[in-house]
Amino acid sequence: MNHHTLQTPVLVAATVATGLSAGLFYGYACSVMPGLARAEDRTFIDAMQRINVAILNGWFALVFAGALLLAVLAGALHLRGAGRPALPWIVAAVVLYLVMLVITIRVNVPLNNVLADAGHPDRITDLSAVRERFEARWVRWNIVRAVTSTAAFGLLVCALATTGRGLPRGGA
Repeated sequence: MNHHTLQTPVLVAATVATGLSAGLFYGYACSVMPGLARAEDRTFIDAMQRINVAILNGWFALVFAGALLLAVLAGALHLRGAGRPALPWIVAAVVLYLVMLVITIRVNVPLNNVLADAGHPDRITDLSAVRERFEARWVRWNIVRAVTSTAAFGLLVCALATTGRGLPRGGA
């Protein structure tokens, strides 16, 4: 199989994986965190601690890391030939996805770890203080992750449109 044959399937896979990641952060921004904002401190901390454990699974890791790997591979496959016009869109998407990853690694994961280190909610003496150190900053940076990953998704859609091969053709 030559690189031209792989261009479109890899770009489609990168686009889908990036869209799934963007949708995750969007879902947190639009429903999970606003819903938890209405909960009392113990419920908020307990829920976030449980979510942060549950999300560490193979399916999440496959999509979260796979989106970047697939986008980089898509870029490599579009370096030359007829797919080259899609390359700037792919490169821009990779940069934005990397921004999201850096924010995740430098901000959200450390906040998650601090929340976990606070211990079980029944043993935390000042639930309000623990929540206050976590919630606003985590939510603010999650919104940035939602925006950057959604923009990366949009750029990959543009890359597909640029190739002219990303969408089915023909009549019904």
